[in-house]
Amino acid sequence: MAGASSFAQAQPPKKRNVVFILSDDHRYDAMSFLKGQAWLETPNLDAMARDGAHLRNAFVTTALCSPSRASILTGTYAHRHKIVDNNTAIPKGTRFFPELLQKAGYQTGFFGKWHMGGADDAPQPGFHKWVSFRGQGTYSPSRNGLNVDGKRVPQKGYITDEMTDYALDWARGLKEDQPFFVYLSHKAVHAQFEPAARHKDKFKGKKFEPPKTMAPGSVKNAPMWVQNQRNSWHGVDYPYHSVLDIQEYYQRYAETLCAVDDSVGRVMNFLRERDLFDSTLVIYMGDNGFAFGEHGLIDKRTAYEESMRVPMLAHCPELFSGSQRVSQVVANLDIMPTVLDAAGVPAPQGLDGASFLPLLQKKLTPWRTELLYEYYWERNFPQTPTIHALRGDRFKYIHCHGIWDIDELYDLREDPLEANNLVFAPEHQKTLREMNKRLFEIMESTGGMQIPLYPDSGAQMNLRNPDRPGVAPFPPPLVRKK
Repeated sequence: MAGASSFAQAQPPKKRNVVFILSDDHRYDAMSFLKGQAWLETPNLDAMARDGAHLRNAFVTTALCSPSRASILTGTYAHRHKIVDNNTAIPKGTRFFPELLQKAGYQTGFFGKWHMGGADDAPQPGFHKWVSFRGQGTYSPSRNGLNVDGKRVPQKGYITDEMTDYALDWARGLKEDQPFFVYLSHKAVHAQFEPAARHKDKFKGKKFEPPKTMAPGSVKNAPMWVQNQRNSWHGVDYPYHSVLDIQEYYQRYAETLCAVDDSVGRVMNFLRERDLFDSTLVIYMGDNGFAFGEHGLIDKRTAYEESMRVPMLAHCPELFSGSQRVSQVVANLDIMPTVLDAAGVPAPQGLDGASFLPLLQKKLTPWRTELLYEYYWERNFPQTPTIHALRGDRFKYIHCHGIWDIDELYDLREDPLEANNLVFAPEHQKTLREMNKRLFEIMESTGGMQIPLYPDSGAQMNLRNPDRPGVAPFPPPLVRKK
């Protein structure tokens, strides 16, 4: 028996299959079990939360596509991986964690939106199978098509469904004992929202409940840059420089999300068919949030909850029990170490994130009590300044850079809507000073005290040189007031 025990202890960690599903611009509350709007329908996401875990305080450290996705793949803050906007090239020497899975014997596949380092869709290190598209891609087939393992292939159907088809077809072709990692990266629900034909007008006429902080003057002591942004590209008074109707805009958003929910259901059914349902770790999250009127704004980028907070669900009955509601703050930084932990692959030293598997397994473990947030000013969207924020368990401190304006302090326990900026409150000046000091301590210790500056590119060049031919930085909205 002693020999058998020694043999068991010497066994290598189990190479657990992992499926990571990433959606785009998915708000933390846009799931029907949370009733972000009473009429939302996401039955498959609801089932995943019911049978697995809902990490209800999940965040990104930069609410922008490329920086957030780079933090997922590197486990580090944007100021460390250097991909601080949607145009910055991937620095030479960048290592993405699927490369570590490959070395451990995994087959790895990427399917969907890459959107890092500009519009390039060329295969990236760490993936045996590659299916992607240029930039944001298109919901319906377009002339650009897809990049399948380095070759241009026509896009045949609705992008959410087609990426799911590619992912499941690839996984079905693997040997039964072959460990795999699937990264299913959806375009949806990025604007401009375009639902699948089967979901078009599904929520037509449903009443959108506008947020309480949408009305002018509803936020006490709001910074002037926020007030001014109401009448801008990302403001509710002149959204995308158009007469867009936010109620119809949200309805179309919800309809577009339905195909993502269908995709989650298809993935879970595939795992059931292959008898992998209990043993496979499935993680679902959004790459950033999206405001629909909060603080008078639309889009993301800011440090408000609707922008930086995201949905995150996890499911793996062999690893943790179902119906869990995890309250600790987790982040995109934690995906890399969590996946490696589940796969039995040691995580490299120096990451900014940590595995949240112990939280799911209800183990007593030291965990973060604060999270750094950063966003760097973009020339093509100049209304939002460089922002650094510190989100604690109770208070959030927001510090703007490059403009003459006030900072922000919110008591999230008493004021979850962030409607009362306490920056001038005498009783909170100590908290303000302490959080300001702590913010800069984290920045100093992680090498984040430099503001990145890169040459203009893409739409930025068009704005700086108006005579230069090119496209506008964002297409006009498809939804307009009647």
